Amino acid sequence: MPDSIHVKLPDGSEKEVPTGTTPLEVAESISPRLADAAIVAKTNGDLIDLTRPLEKDAELRILTDRDPEALQVYRHSSAHLLAAAVVELFPETKLGHGPPTDSGFFYDFYRPTPFTPEDLEKIEKKMQELVQQNIPYAREFLPRDKGLEEFKKEGDFMKCHFIEQFTKPDEKISIYRTGKFTDFCRGPHIPSTGKIKAFKLLNIAGAYWLGDEKNAQLQRIYGTSFFSKKQLDEYLHNIEEAKRRDHRVLGQQLDLFSIQELAGPGLIFWHPKGGIIRKEMEDWMRAEYIKRGYSLVYTPHVARRQLWQTSGHEGYYAQNMFDVMELDDAEYRMKPMNCPFHILIYKDSLKSYRDLPVRLGELGTVYRYERSGVMHGLLRVRGFTQDDAHIFCTPSQIEDEIVGCLDFALDVLKDFGFDKFEVELSTWDPKDRKNFLGTEQQWQLANRSLENALKRRNIEYKVMPGEAAFYGAKIDVKLVDAIGRPWQLCTVQFDFNLPERFQLEYVAEDGSRKQPLMVHRALYGSVERFFGVLIEHYAGAFPVWLSPVQVAMIPISERHKEYAEKIAAQLKEAGVRVHVDARNEKMNAKIREHAMQKVPFLVVVGDKEAEAGRVNVRTRGKEKTEDMLAAEFVEKVKGLIAEKSAGL
Repeated sequence: MPDSIHVKLPDGSEKEVPTGTTPLEVAESISPRLADAAIVAKTNGDLIDLTRPLEKDAELRILTDRDPEALQVYRHSSAHLLAAAVVELFPETKLGHGPPTDSGFFYDFYRPTPFTPEDLEKIEKKMQELVQQNIPYAREFLPRDKGLEEFKKEGDFMKCHFIEQFTKPDEKISIYRTGKFTDFCRGPHIPSTGKIKAFKLLNIAGAYWLGDEKNAQLQRIYGTSFFSKKQLDEYLHNIEEAKRRDHRVLGQQLDLFSIQELAGPGLIFWHPKGGIIRKEMEDWMRAEYIKRGYSLVYTPHVARRQLWQTSGHEGYYAQNMFDVMELDDAEYRMKPMNCPFHILIYKDSLKSYRDLPVRLGELGTVYRYERSGVMHGLLRVRGFTQDDAHIFCTPSQIEDEIVGCLDFALDVLKDFGFDKFEVELSTWDPKDRKNFLGTEQQWQLANRSLENALKRRNIEYKVMPGEAAFYGAKIDVKLVDAIGRPWQLCTVQFDFNLPERFQLEYVAEDGSRKQPLMVHRALYGSVERFFGVLIEHYAGAFPVWLSPVQVAMIPISERHKEYAEKIAAQLKEAGVRVHVDARNEKMNAKIREHAMQKVPFLVVVGDKEAEAGRVNVRTRGKEKTEDMLAAEFVEKVKGLIAEKSAGL
């Protein structure tokens, strides 16, 4: 081994240091401030502990709290801090694993006695004590047999399983010790517990060992950690805000939808108010279909099993489909996808190149067997309606068609009030050919067409290598809601598989038969999921054009009912959804009730208004009421509906 090595830094400079120098020592030689801020190091693309000796020439980066990768390591170390606290307080506990997540971390524990909320408080307090002690995350290597012996002695059956599963008999295993806590872990970790500045334990959930319900029931403690208390406080505020916006709670409070136990889980019942919003969503989409040159189609809910064998769903997707139904002439399955049906419509007559592109659009209901543990309100269901479209075109048309899909997607976001979004381009991995269908030429065409379309619209995007579906590259547009959460809804997806399986053709200009390109396109994702996101984005306070009741007319007394009905008739004539509340209840009680229902405009009328042809308007979100001419108010609401204004 040489006496010295060369370390190349991100600015291009090089340092010659003694062999065995640690990244932390390199950081100290650059700047004490950098060493103090350091969280973890990256050498030749791999994350390593700051205290690991460097034994060969390397490219080195010192990561601080400005680096997203450092946050993942920080949270992994936070999970170890949680486990160390649990071991000290409840030494009988057996340990599973504790990875970082996108929003925090968790650790799995086996303990016959359930943890309580009071236990979480004790654990969090103990974690704070361990932070104050500034205990090192010390890494060491043990012979595999010795490591197994240590964990078997403690009864940690899960750790033994991990060692046996992921290491070889003759290798040494990586162990991290944090005080009394020992973990089988490859790391890396932050230098010591004192680096952890802000954390919070969130909740306890159940989990089965190895995800198998036949195995032991584990207790999973979730937490989160951030580099600063300010970041943690913002995150905890957003959690509370997310609870306030929970579409399941608001759906019940506002009487929008329900899931009926007698009918079964994952099946949505749209109530009258939710039905109005659904109608607006569907009317908007169908009008846009026609405006943009799509043909509206309607297809059955079931098909013979033979169709799903041809499409490949019977082989690749059967576990997500409802069971086979035996009928007189054949076996049938409920459809999990609309695409094979649209293909049959395309294939029903031979197309010429002059007929292309063919754009078929449908709001088609599909059925998928989601396991009971993953269903979640409107967001994960068993029966849902997709705004599904499929485009069949020539190679020369494909780029313009993708641009058209992107324009359509951005108009969905704009009209429904989303001004922020993220875009990902998922491509194949040429080194992993066995997991991707299609030729190299097809993939190059798909990647090029999608990328060019994004560039033509000046849309920023992130490339996701190897994340494409096995049958084609795709663009995902993730909308960002009012509290900063991304939601995956819009997708534009190439398909090399189905045109081949169904032997699709068109007659080319030279008279030969060629296979069309096929693109799947869904912009709501599903009506149900999009509705759930809308509820949470607006916290139930929908823009005027989507609100089930747009105006509530409240006559002060019985003698003012006639005038209220007169103004209501004018509003209805203008296409406004209005409700006259003439109940024999106190006016303030009625105002509170309609405000709780988040009606955009509450209009109170009495003697003064009736005599002057005016209305007193209480606008949602505003403290002061406005007095205006009735005709002026009608035009105002009519204009807000027409322009699909996202605010009041």
